[in-house]
Amino acid sequence: MIVLGILLSIATIGFFCWLLFTLAVFALPFFVGVTAGTWAFHTGAGWLGAIVVGALAAGLTFGGGQALLATVRPTGARALIASVFVAPAIIAGYHATHGIVQHLMPSGAWQTVFSATGAMAVGATAFVRLVGMAAGPSGRVLTPGAAN
Repeated sequence: MIVLGILLSIATIGFFCWLLFTLAVFALPFFVGVTAGTWAFHTGAGWLGAIVVGALAAGLTFGGGQALLATVRPTGARALIASVFVAPAIIAGYHATHGIVQHLMPSGAWQTVFSATGAMAVGATAFVRLVGMAAGPSGRVLTPGAAN
């Protein structure tokens, strides 16, 4: 029975890590949607209005970011747009990793080191996924040494 508990714990941690890496791209739209929904609820829109406003704000934020990444040409501007989306993912990755690590090790310094490492991994993954979603298929095959 103990072995089953250990295996289920490992599977659960693996599932939540996969979920974190998958959903990290949507951290900024989620935060924007929750903020807009909360604002709408407090201004008298009710539950349904708050959900609709939050969903629209989140969708517009994500769609606008994707459209900007697809149309803006300067690399510096694309990096700035991507960093706006990646920063909340880094914060979420830090806190998620810290929540797991604080149960595994007593040292505060090592908790911070592992949390920062997890934040960098989540941020890098979010950046790659975000840029990959915006790039789309180009139809060109880029191989080393080939003239394209």
